[in-house]
Amino acid sequence: MSIRHPFPEEELARRVARACAALSVNGLDGILISVPESIYWLTGLDHWGFFAAHVLVVNRNGEMALVCRAMEQITVDNQVRNAAFYGHKDHEELSDYVLKAMANLGLKGGRVGIEKRSLFLTPRHAERIQDGDADWVDASGIVDNLRQVQSPLEMDYTRKAARAADLGTLAAIETVRDGASDYEIAAAYHHKMILEGSEYPGFGPFIRPTTRLGEEHTTWRGDTFANGDAVFLETCAAYRKYQAPMGRLVYVGRAPAGAEKSAELAIEGMQAICAALKPGGKAGDAYAAWREVAASAGLHDYERHHCGYMVGIGFPPSWTGGSMVTSLFPGSDRVLETGMVFHAHSWFTNTGVVDYFISNTVLLTEIGAEILTNQTPETLMIR
Repeated sequence: MSIRHPFPEEELARRVARACAALSVNGLDGILISVPESIYWLTGLDHWGFFAAHVLVVNRNGEMALVCRAMEQITVDNQVRNAAFYGHKDHEELSDYVLKAMANLGLKGGRVGIEKRSLFLTPRHAERIQDGDADWVDASGIVDNLRQVQSPLEMDYTRKAARAADLGTLAAIETVRDGASDYEIAAAYHHKMILEGSEYPGFGPFIRPTTRLGEEHTTWRGDTFANGDAVFLETCAAYRKYQAPMGRLVYVGRAPAGAEKSAELAIEGMQAICAALKPGGKAGDAYAAWREVAASAGLHDYERHHCGYMVGIGFPPSWTGGSMVTSLFPGSDRVLETGMVFHAHSWFTNTGVVDYFISNTVLLTEIGAEILTNQTPETLMIR
């Protein structure tokens, strides 16, 4: 595919057809889509303009209209082949153009879905749109769910992202040393992962020292590492917006007694997660398998909110692929399918054992889980 068009027209047509079928199943005449990942999935629109609200109007016949700022027209004309453009000036209301597009697509007075969970549709926009003539229904997740099983092309994109993340992480680890700053490590990671074909990821990477180990979403800010420190690396690369996160913990100079055993525990946990990821299985089975490994090490009271989550298309501010986290949480009965991709975690920090963790991008194939980020060692690393 060209850089301008990441998806062939026939793949986009299949996706639109699936969206129309979902509308029919849910008794909807149309839907307003404001999640950037879903707009990209249906149209191929790839830019940073999503910071301002975009609304893709879709009717049951598969006709589509994209409503956003007028200044984005050149980008939309260059990239989007299957939706009409409705551009509003910055002093105009997005809602007026959404309602006009709805009327032109025959949705006035119809039963129309709106994504109430979207981060990108502000209450002002949503309220003004819903002043329009329609029977409004919360349609959050309908299109998100369609994106969860990747096509062969999408899996190829994910593999490319995983390779860039892997090689970037190796470069970051090679930079770890006594006296190194997190700026140096972050620069090494970005340099390598970009040269390997990665675009900007949805967020991160997260690089932080022992003192901030428990801060799940903070990253480099000028810390300098010393012997005995643990360097937390949770990285991600992206290819055509498909995200591939991974993580490793690296000790500087020396590791505390018991670290080798913790690394073995984390590896055993990752193996258990992957063994439980089977087509037709349940997402909660993966957590149960990981939790059993923790208990076998005497960590009977150790719980986490999940042991991984689905990834796919991602725009800032997240690599989780939309406005929610679809995770491998305790008791989840979500059925696993071939083509799903997970960021799997085997995470042991702030427990009764020495801190260690690993995470990988894992693709569910017909024969089971395949770890895509498989070049960076999972074993204890001391630099």
